[in-house]
Amino acid sequence: MTDIGKIDAPVIIMIHGYSQCGLSFLRQHALAETHRLIIPDLRGHGRSDKPISADAYDNSKPWANDIKAIIDALGLQNPILLGWSMGGWVVQDYIRIFGESDITGIVLVGSSVTTGNKLPSEALAARTNDPDVAAIAMRGDDLAANLRATVKFVQVCFSTALPAEDLAFMTGFNMLCPPKVREACRTRNENYRDTSASMTKPALILWGIHEKLAPASMGEQAVATFPNATTHIYENSGHAPFWEEADRFNTDLVTFANRAFSQVKGAAA
Repeated sequence: MTDIGKIDAPVIIMIHGYSQCGLSFLRQHALAETHRLIIPDLRGHGRSDKPISADAYDNSKPWANDIKAIIDALGLQNPILLGWSMGGWVVQDYIRIFGESDITGIVLVGSSVTTGNKLPSEALAARTNDPDVAAIAMRGDDLAANLRATVKFVQVCFSTALPAEDLAFMTGFNMLCPPKVREACRTRNENYRDTSASMTKPALILWGIHEKLAPASMGEQAVATFPNATTHIYENSGHAPFWEEADRFNTDLVTFANRAFSQVKGAAA
């Protein structure tokens, strides 16, 4: 887990997406000048432990408990939870199990309030019919096919071709996620709308206009669900605006975070 920034600074927990790891957020490390950034590797991913049983991944409790364990172990006060893609589901897993009282707000990046067969029909079709997005071979034991599918999956996260060094780097940390973990994660069918609709804390919903993994209907559904949602759409990004438009993303995140943290201070005064 990465923990950078002053220990008493406002905290943002940054939760990566499916098959990724905390290294996804390297371009956000500059924010540690003003905020404390907690960037874990989710269970089954990166440097974290990798239990193989499906029940370690296919429901809200283990994901929520992991985030709660981080908050408690580090003594974090009212963090913002940011989730990219599947990481946004983990954010909502936390709220489903533990509520919102101990957080300041949430940020969803290329994420949704429904998953799997609960998705809007347009989004489900897009995620199913594009073989590079579906990436079925990423869940199989044929190493060559798995690796080829992983390369294509990484590429489809971006609106423009990655430099060879970045593609190799990202493919490398994606390959740390075992096929059975990918299978259990990718086949969840969740509906978080009741949980999300009851939130009173602020939410920031972000996605790239060139999205292939999380089409606009997913973001629009999220915006319509959260009562206090702010939206930014990135014209030059696909699934990873924090990488493709890092400067703008960082500015938008800090602006939202500072406003949300100020509201918490004002309420406590």
